[in-house]
Amino acid sequence: MALPGSLNRYLLLMAQEHLEFRLPEIKSLLSVFGGQFTNSQETYGKSPFWILNIPSEDIARNLMKRTVCAKSIFELWGHGKSPEELYTSLKSYPVEKMVPYLHSDSTYKIKIHTFNKTLTQEEKVKRIDALEFLPFQGKVNLKKPQHVFSILEDYGLDPNSIPKDPHNIYFGRWIADGQRELIESYSVKKRHFIGNTSMDAGLSFIMTNHAKVKENDLVFDPFVGTGGLLIASAHFGAYVCGTDIDYNTVHGLGKASRKNQKWRGPDENIRANLRQYGLEKFYLDVLVSDASKPSWRKGTYFDAIITDPPYGIRESTRRSGSQKEIPKGIEKCPESHVPVSLSYHLSDMFFDLLNFAAETLVLGGRLVYWLPVYTPEYTEEMVPWHPCLRLISNCEQKLSSHTARRLITMEKVKEFENRDKYSHLLSDHFLPYQGHNSFREKYFSGVTKRIAKEEKCSHE
Repeated sequence: MALPGSLNRYLLLMAQEHLEFRLPEIKSLLSVFGGQFTNSQETYGKSPFWILNIPSEDIARNLMKRTVCAKSIFELWGHGKSPEELYTSLKSYPVEKMVPYLHSDSTYKIKIHTFNKTLTQEEKVKRIDALEFLPFQGKVNLKKPQHVFSILEDYGLDPNSIPKDPHNIYFGRWIADGQRELIESYSVKKRHFIGNTSMDAGLSFIMTNHAKVKENDLVFDPFVGTGGLLIASAHFGAYVCGTDIDYNTVHGLGKASRKNQKWRGPDENIRANLRQYGLEKFYLDVLVSDASKPSWRKGTYFDAIITDPPYGIRESTRRSGSQKEIPKGIEKCPESHVPVSLSYHLSDMFFDLLNFAAETLVLGGRLVYWLPVYTPEYTEEMVPWHPCLRLISNCEQKLSSHTARRLITMEKVKEFENRDKYSHLLSDHFLPYQGHNSFREKYFSGVTKRIAKEEKCSHE
């Protein structure tokens, strides 16, 4: 691993959305490809410019083949708070590292990228001309250059207070772009089969990256819905499967979720979604099954479990059962028994999920799931805990002024034992999260109050 201050430095240009999700994504992907973060690299905050120490250019390229949070990566040749500092930094960069890209047989161009400010063409040309001291010997080619260099200027985060001079200036050789185009090409708007809660494409890929999904992994979604998370995992070469309690969703039957369409067509199903993207070979199957009563034989199967459980807002939280209390000790129902749908408390759902992950994930496998929270009452102690799983990251996405959901990433660090199944009852985390069983009521009480407030304002 390159140490801070060494010459294996890269500049990462980040997208300015899902800010909390960016660092866990980059850290997860670097660990997949053999890199890691140093402590000094964890203070980026909201800035789009991150300086990383990465062992090799190959790792940098592999990182960009996966990330949807980063736009581009550059080999950093110089950095300063002012033009003079940048030029001094560039003059101290080893010439032997520059020469392979500047020799007379090469072609190149220099681009200008500014954040939070627009420059005139005259200002851009002036900045490029100021780099004449660099030993460029090749020819300029603006259409198809062999090498692209960039000057990147950071004018801060406040669009209402743009400084005259940049806070930081960077110069580097462009290495690769990230996978931002996946957000558009996999957009739910273009997808063959969708539901009321189909996961946004960008977030699906972020979840897959947090889970460190790799080629030939086996990925499972216990609340599979229309399979959006399976699609993202299959895109990166994983074999995918899932379950859902909703028969109609699994079989693509019933009313359509798409506007101006009443019923689902004969080929609207999860398999068709993967076929749409050329990923059908990675599709194993989906089953109608109850997440509270897993039908899996004991064992470790999955490299990752990635899921978006229902919160009781647009999709109900349900489990199968009987209206009558089933006596203890009776596990099997008569063949004639038809299970009915019962409510499924959020706290029970998440502890069942954690237990299932602890039992079925391989050691080092990851569980990535969404946890809905009522913001005024939320504390970190409310995140469900399990002795076999270590919390890796916890990122917030706001849903409303008073509600949010948190993307929780956990890694299996210990083999499951029977005594671990009920250890959450001894945890301090259990009682606080039970209060979130009423998340639906709190969510809609806030909506009702907001509507009443808006109506009051409109009548005044």
